[in-house]
Amino acid sequence: MSKQTFIRGTLILIAAGFITKILGFVNRIVIARIMGEEGVGLYMMAVPTLLLAITLTQLGLPVAISKLVAEANAVGDKQRVKRILVVSLTVTTLLSIVFTLLLVTLAPLLANIMFTDPRTLYPLLAISPIIPIVAISAVIRGYFQGIQNMRPTAISQIIEQITRIALVAVCTNTLLPYGVEFAASGAMISAVCGELASLIYMYIIFHRSKDVKLRENVKQTIQSGKRTFHDLMKISLPTTGSRLIGSISYFFEPIVVAQSLAIAGVASAVATKQYGELTGYALPLLLLPSFISYALSTSLVPSISEALAKKHKRLIEFRLQQAMRFSFIAGGWSALIMFVFAAPILQLMYGTDKSAIYIHMMAPCFIFFYLQGPLQAILQALDLANAAMINSLVGNIVKIACIFLLVSRPEFQIMGAAIAICAGMLTVTFLHFATVLKAMPFTIYIREYIGTIIAILFAGGGGYYLYHHVTLSTSLLIQTISWIVFTTLLYLFLLIMFKLIRREELKKFPLIKKLF
Repeated sequence: MSKQTFIRGTLILIAAGFITKILGFVNRIVIARIMGEEGVGLYMMAVPTLLLAITLTQLGLPVAISKLVAEANAVGDKQRVKRILVVSLTVTTLLSIVFTLLLVTLAPLLANIMFTDPRTLYPLLAISPIIPIVAISAVIRGYFQGIQNMRPTAISQIIEQITRIALVAVCTNTLLPYGVEFAASGAMISAVCGELASLIYMYIIFHRSKDVKLRENVKQTIQSGKRTFHDLMKISLPTTGSRLIGSISYFFEPIVVAQSLAIAGVASAVATKQYGELTGYALPLLLLPSFISYALSTSLVPSISEALAKKHKRLIEFRLQQAMRFSFIAGGWSALIMFVFAAPILQLMYGTDKSAIYIHMMAPCFIFFYLQGPLQAILQALDLANAAMINSLVGNIVKIACIFLLVSRPEFQIMGAAIAICAGMLTVTFLHFATVLKAMPFTIYIREYIGTIIAILFAGGGGYYLYHHVTLSTSLLIQTISWIVFTTLLYLFLLIMFKLIRREELKKFPLIKKLF
């Protein structure tokens, strides 16, 4: 298996993440166009329950696998790598069976009582088979990340989205005549098929690998895996706690929103529609470049774990500085593009710009969201997952409390949920930053962050002027693309001028390398 450097591995994941995001938006557009706001609301209400079940099933093992495999690989211990995989697959397989059965059994209770909309039963039942598929995929993906080969992860993400898009229109249109709840179930079925295709691909690549042969002496490996199980749990349980807190919060979020809107006097169908506008239209746009933060976080854990095993402390700080700078740049680009061009983008994608008001309010805060991933990755690699879990708990308590306090007030309603999401997000980010700074003091280059903010303001001002004062005699699509391209190029020019993107980093891109 080929190993990539930190930057190269990150670039592979970024490229795949970009393609996946575009394909994901195509999927969302198809769903929104076919099912409408109410169908999207039903779809999004079922998603948090699914994520909670997956978090419980995976038990935080993907991060633990990535870290431990990287450490074992650094010293050439192939037998330990095998024990890590066998123990992980055994645990996740058993847990996936349990939680799939639980979800199917509890689906009627969740739909009728918790979500206050019985129609969510069908999407919940339709999505349940995805749990064991994702659980096994996560273990194999963790292995590839641990050996710092990001290509299988990248390609599997693209395969998953292509399969989903190929089936979503067929599934939703076929079931739509039976009701919008069945159309939402069709969208879930296409997601299950996409994940299955992704798993099949990764299994084939893993099977072709000669590094690890799982079928040999499986029973003996499990029996001798007590220490390995302990090592996995030491890392995975705090990581699970952190993710579980987020998943539980995400699970309760639509429930608290629905109940709070009911207190504010909003009808059930209207509440579902408003929640769909916020979580199905506005948030996906704000999270557009999150694949960059994910790529950096995914590459950071094995890279830092390997550096720790070899006692390269200066490399750890260097990687952290790189990840934070790239994440802040990506978050700044997202904020300025979404803030300035929210209305035309929404109009082009969904045929409505009702959610633009949420984006205008939330976009500036979301710059800091992109710092969360790298900060949490460094905490996990430094064996500070407990601290990350506590930070996540505090942030999610703040979010849920703010949702109840604000959404239940008639003057705020669903806008209160948007404010609460920002409040919780900022809390977690600043707590993560303070924890990392305390555990591993590092230099904060204020000039870089000030320079990025200046670039955001100037590029945003240029884009705003174009949008409001320059009209091209062409379609809205061409105009919007032209405005975004100009604003992005201006932003990149300013970043290069302020030396926030460096020559050695640009040379990592094959096409740009030729210019040098």
